[in-house]
Amino acid sequence: MSASFLDSDRPKVLVVDDHPSSRMTAVALLSVEGYEVLEADSGSAALVRVGECNPDLILLDVMMPGMDGFEVCRRLKQEEQTRLIPVVFITALNDRRSRIMGIEAGGDDFLTKPFDRLELSARVRSLIRQKRLNEDLDHAEKVLFSIAGTVESRDPATGDHCERLVTLGAAFGNFLNLPRNEVRDLMWGGHLHDIGKVGVPDSVLLKKGKLTPEEWDIMKQHVIIGENICKPLRTMRGVIPIIRNHHERWDGTGYPDGLVGDEIPYLAQVFQILDIYDALTSERPYKRAFTPDEALEIIAEETAKGWRNPKLIEQFTTFIRTTHLPQT
Repeated sequence: MSASFLDSDRPKVLVVDDHPSSRMTAVALLSVEGYEVLEADSGSAALVRVGECNPDLILLDVMMPGMDGFEVCRRLKQEEQTRLIPVVFITALNDRRSRIMGIEAGGDDFLTKPFDRLELSARVRSLIRQKRLNEDLDHAEKVLFSIAGTVESRDPATGDHCERLVTLGAAFGNFLNLPRNEVRDLMWGGHLHDIGKVGVPDSVLLKKGKLTPEEWDIMKQHVIIGENICKPLRTMRGVIPIIRNHHERWDGTGYPDGLVGDEIPYLAQVFQILDIYDALTSERPYKRAFTPDEALEIIAEETAKGWRNPKLIEQFTTFIRTTHLPQT
């Protein structure tokens, strides 16, 4: 193992097995490779050890008395703090049923007993490297959401606009039967759609009166700034069209690209409706909160002007009337 991989942050591997001889074999092989190896003799003990030491990888025996390996893995993958830890199940040779159950539980890989030293070394090294890359991405995403939260707090008039958009995005995305990743992109768009306003001066962003043409040009740059902030992260690929294009109009009079009709990315069209509806139904210093019926009427008027996708507005109207209005 290379020195750079282990220098200041020696990777920790937790070996979980109720048989001492099996643990000793894994511990011996991994210790020679330079890992810090920890042990647990049961599923419940493993969960405690994970909380104490935050390992970089877990070698997990499947068959243990009490809590088996599958349940341990399920619990770890459900928790925010432990979901990124790779879990390698230890199975008997050709145990197909255990492998299927392991995949369903969220396991990352499988090894068979007896261990092959080279295979163990290669898989552990690869999974730990992947885990650290995932952690870097996870941290970068959290920084973006933090910036977005700061942007929202600059303008107290918007209240909990972003949180409401997240909730609306999940509900309407599921109503449209969108794939899970697209529903997630809509929800992330709720937080990140205006992140580019971090680059808009307070004198423009918080101005009480009407913006001058020059100030409006500055304000419109927030979608480009937001795209550039999020573009380096591959996990943001589905959100970037929302950030850039949620101010386009169906007839091509929107910004920044003047896209027409279905040239506008579909998720940007969906998100735009949510954004407009929430703005209309929320109180702002310059307006009262419109009722859902009033908001739908205003959106219908804008659709008649050619600004919105008529089919999508029809679906959204049905969604609001069936889920957000009292049934008579």
